[in-house]
Amino acid sequence: MIPQHISNRKGARSFKDIDDEVMEYLNNGLIETANLTEWLSVNQLVLLKKVLDEIKKPAWYDSFYEAIAVQKKPSANSNTKVIGATFFQLTHDKDILTYLYNHVSDVPRCWAAQWIGLKETEIDKKLEAIRPYAADSHFGVREVAIFASKDAIIKNLDKTIEILSKWVLDKDENIRRYAIEAIRPIGVWTKKIDTLKEHPEKAISLLAPLKSDTSKYVRDSVGNWLNDASKTRPDWVQKICNEWEKDSPSKETAYILKKALRTINK
Repeated sequence: MIPQHISNRKGARSFKDIDDEVMEYLNNGLIETANLTEWLSVNQLVLLKKVLDEIKKPAWYDSFYEAIAVQKKPSANSNTKVIGATFFQLTHDKDILTYLYNHVSDVPRCWAAQWIGLKETEIDKKLEAIRPYAADSHFGVREVAIFASKDAIIKNLDKTIEILSKWVLDKDENIRRYAIEAIRPIGVWTKKIDTLKEHPEKAISLLAPLKSDTSKYVRDSVGNWLNDASKTRPDWVQKICNEWEKDSPSKETAYILKKALRTINK
């Protein structure tokens, strides 16, 4: 039983403010991280050792440790990627992947997302495999789903846009949001998509259906996408915003336009 003061916490604002008891629960994989500060603070090697014991593969620990140790600039993001890649190299056991995917802690689910990102080579199969992680209840897993698929998306941009044109119609706001966030021209902590920086019109089939989306989570992504594009194609973004303002005079669209034009209107 998780104590109520831990299960109902909002998450510390800085590393020094994280309660020692909370940290112990996090490193033992007994709870999810509550915010980015907690996610960044998890000792992934400590948690990994526990997970390997649970799946009866403790002998694998040295392989993970060595892979993490050789990094020049280790970080929470890079450690997640390395652990996922090492799982992929060591095994193709679907039961282990399923175990990680269903783990109570979001961090092993992030490892699984990175593993899945390497498992499939064809873009349609890769996106279908990453879809459950894009729909995960935890923000961290959803972000890693983007990181894990970004390289393949860039290499197969036209096909990706064709596939994601159906995702923007999904009833799950997390799936709709992924369809936009995964192809942001600039984005956060991910590779830029130069083609969309210069030719944002290629993504209009994904953006237009969401111009008055009911979800703030999705609207934020659409607005940020257009703001990204405005840094290289302000003419196109202004044109789209003018059209949407005329065709969709809703408060939802107005919210998106404000975000979209924030760089242009500086």
